[in-house]
Amino acid sequence: MENMKAAEPAFSVTSCTARRVLEIVSNKWPVLIIFVLEKGAKPYGQLQRSIADISPKMLTQTLRQLERDGLVERGVLPEVPPVAEYALTPLGASLIPYLRHLNHWMNEHYPQIEQARKDYDAKERFREDKSTRTV
Repeated sequence: MENMKAAEPAFSVTSCTARRVLEIVSNKWPVLIIFVLEKGAKPYGQLQRSIADISPKMLTQTLRQLERDGLVERGVLPEVPPVAEYALTPLGASLIPYLRHLNHWMNEHYPQIEQARKDYDAKERFREDKSTRTV
């Protein structure tokens, strides 16, 4: 019995904790920011250039939320004018292996997802065509 691992708590779809963490990892902007910061601290402008299509407003909002969540820390470089620099905290860095695992799963299974979508859309078109013909 001593060698047995403690059972992991069951996943609860109603858990506030689960919902908040899923908000972080299911949104593309936090995940992309975390992956960019994996390589080291970046000034705000470099972060913005590294992430295509993110608006300054969305980047600022996402960085603030990641900072609030303890995943990113903000520093100020001693330049004139001062430049904000962002880096992962140890907590943020600890999320990377899990995001990589999810990324691996997505890359491995995305063709199946695409095929399922095509099959579903074809069935829906057939249903729509069939229902308009019988009216």
